[in-house]
Amino acid sequence: MRSIAEFLGDAWRLAKPYFSRSEERRSAWLLLGAVVGMQLLLVGMSVVLNFWNNAFFNSLQDKDWNSFINLLLFWKVMPNGLVMPGFVGVATLYIAIAVYRIYLTQWLQIRWRRWMTRHFLDSWLADRAYYRISLIALADGQKSMGTENPDQRISDDLRGFIGDSVVGVRGILSLGIDLMSNVVSLFSFIAILWSLSGPLTLFGFTIQGYMVWVALVYSIAGTVATHFVGRPLAMLNFVKQRVEADFRFSLVRLRENTEGVALYGGEEEEKRGLLFRFDALAANWRELMRRYRLLTALTAGYGQIASVFPIVVAAPRYFAGLIPLGALTQTSGAFGQVQGAMSWFVDSYADIASWRATVERLSTFQRAIEAARAAAAEGVRAGAEAPDYGLRGATLGLPDGEKLLDGADLSLRAGESVVVSGRSGSGKSTLFRALAGIWPFGAGEVRRGRGRTLFLPQRPYIPLGSLRHAVCYPAAVDAASGEEAAEALRAVGLGRLVPRLDDEDNWALHLSGGEQQRLAIARALLARPDWLFLDEATASLDPAAEASLYELLRQRLPGTTIVSIAHRPAVAEFHARHIVFERGPEGPGKLVEQPAGPMAMEAAH
Repeated sequence: MRSIAEFLGDAWRLAKPYFSRSEERRSAWLLLGAVVGMQLLLVGMSVVLNFWNNAFFNSLQDKDWNSFINLLLFWKVMPNGLVMPGFVGVATLYIAIAVYRIYLTQWLQIRWRRWMTRHFLDSWLADRAYYRISLIALADGQKSMGTENPDQRISDDLRGFIGDSVVGVRGILSLGIDLMSNVVSLFSFIAILWSLSGPLTLFGFTIQGYMVWVALVYSIAGTVATHFVGRPLAMLNFVKQRVEADFRFSLVRLRENTEGVALYGGEEEEKRGLLFRFDALAANWRELMRRYRLLTALTAGYGQIASVFPIVVAAPRYFAGLIPLGALTQTSGAFGQVQGAMSWFVDSYADIASWRATVERLSTFQRAIEAARAAAAEGVRAGAEAPDYGLRGATLGLPDGEKLLDGADLSLRAGESVVVSGRSGSGKSTLFRALAGIWPFGAGEVRRGRGRTLFLPQRPYIPLGSLRHAVCYPAAVDAASGEEAAEALRAVGLGRLVPRLDDEDNWALHLSGGEQQRLAIARALLARPDWLFLDEATASLDPAAEASLYELLRQRLPGTTIVSIAHRPAVAEFHARHIVFERGPEGPGKLVEQPAGPMAMEAAH
């Protein structure tokens, strides 16, 4: 865990942008001002109720029925000329302000969370940081801080940072306003307590306002003890959020790969893996239980003692006849307010520890995103658009530093068809990643050809939503009409799915590997790119189906440059140019031109 100063700096950097540069900053300040103003009104009404408490209990002691009724239902003019409002009016106003303070707090929370979610999503997706962030962790040789479970950081941690008063999650808004309220209460009630305390002579010394000093000593003792007991909670909560996310992610992975697990018969291994992650979760939970047990024992005892402590301390003056019953109860109430304000750290320690862990996770995630985006300037640089597509002086490496290519040049001319082959693991897919401009390990320049480009990986990405959305991806769902999407599905052999075009489902779980690759080809038919790159994008299909789809691409996209990574010799028939990625067991490889045709492709393998 970072130091307190660094932690507060991180919290400030996370909170500041919404109020300083967001498009909602004016309304945000208005909402925050309204919430703060209402909280201050509640503190002021607590002061009024403290004086009301004095007058009310004095009316009980004096058996003054009229004063009792007036103070309860109406108002009473006090001897000093001030009007003391009745309890019913004060309570009604207090309830109304409390209700709308919570309502406006929740409104501010969801607006702030919405903006921060968009802000983090923008940063995470910009410059393909979401992709590079995991590669940076691999380059470090370990799981870097801030790179795991980005889904949890954007969903749960952002909610925990801001707070969610609907479910009782305390974040920066509730903790900050609560701290401010306690500071105002402290200064409001400390003068009242000082005036009510009177002097105390102890060992020949007279202590003025002795109840204030008693509250101070009591609060300091509780704060020091609480910090000593609860100090490990921040790190334990940090680990808790990570192991909870790991366990949940493992369950999601199993849900998304049920067929593969079933075919392998891997139930026992999956169960062992899930239980291993749950054991880590349970071990952390036991540590939290032990620490919370100690902290709860301390804070509960502290609170119980505080409920009677001020009356015990002030009782001698009451029994000596120096103060009436109302003054005793007012003194107890003022002491409770002062001691409670001074003990804010004690009462909020568990929430602060949990919030600090959330700040740490968001800050490390933000730093990881910034590092990933900074890495966008490294690797193979994107040059200006050119008539051709290719690499110039490209050096490609792996995260561990191993070189795949060194100073290679490659030119792909518009309108031609090229097949790239080579042994498995030689680096063909990494070459495609470099051509796409997403590979951060290397040097040189990639020239992007003019026009639209589409890359189809071996495992197509199928987004959640309707089948029509999946076919149109990465374009918006309305980029093609329903009939256009249906015709593309029929062309690639998925006509049976046309009636379900607008059904929303997790289609990646319902389509086989071959069907997913057919759907990806349908995307290419709809997108009509100028440059189409296929990384074994038909490898899950039988040779006849593969040949049929390549023939379809050649007919439907006659002006498109098609570049394919493939292993099957039959694919070469649909390409006029053949490049082999040759790489031995040691050292970088090279790109070698070969005669086109199935026989040449077989020789390359």
